Amino acid sequence: MNSLHGKNVVITGASKGLGAALADSLSARGATVVLVARHEKALDEVVNALRAKGRKAFGIPADVADKDSTHRISGLAAAMVGRVDVLIHNASTLGPVPLRSLLDTECEDLAAVLETNLVGPFRLTKALVGPMALRKDGTVVHISSDAAVEGYANWGAYGASKAAGDQLHRVLAAELSAAGVQVINVDPGEMDTDMHRDALPEADPKTLKTPARVAESIARMLEDGALVSGSRVAAANWERAS
Repeated sequence: MNSLHGKNVVITGASKGLGAALADSLSARGATVVLVARHEKALDEVVNALRAKGRKAFGIPADVADKDSTHRISGLAAAMVGRVDVLIHNASTLGPVPLRSLLDTECEDLAAVLETNLVGPFRLTKALVGPMALRKDGTVVHISSDAAVEGYANWGAYGASKAAGDQLHRVLAAELSAAGVQVINVDPGEMDTDMHRDALPEADPKTLKTPARVAESIARMLEDGALVSGSRVAAANWERAS
């Protein structure tokens, strides 16, 4: 991609944590950001803070797990910024906390996790990636997790959803290989976020990366131009040497 200046980026789960940090980092590089999140008040705060810095930012209050919101998100994004150059699937849920074993996980809770972490991104990708393929230009980023590749006890619903998300996006990359659309799975590493605190309240935040640090790494990754579509990459590989 080389430059984010002038690009239009849709980021889900953008009212806090990594999503909000990505909005800040990418808009600082000249991108126009469209932020999607469930909680309108928190979303407005992020959008207003970015605009106060002179950035181009818009908000769409919506739940990616809600099927009826899919075309509303894509339609509003088109009305706000025109084409979408980058789609970042960041919205995610752990399911019920404290985390529990698979045998103690209700079927309905597993289904709800899959709706947010897998099916919602699938629907939104279908709504937004077509014009990218027609233009032969665009990038889709799936924020993954090490839980997608490691069998952590009590992380079954979340880990299964992330593993399925990785595979979904690998297949999408293969199907779009001739269409000029890059599709990447990104492992952000462990971060000091509300989600991490919900999952592991005993963790020492001093041992975790800040969302802002990870967002900077992902921004540099997008600017690097050396990404291989279909790959699974660690955000830490794009950290600037100290």
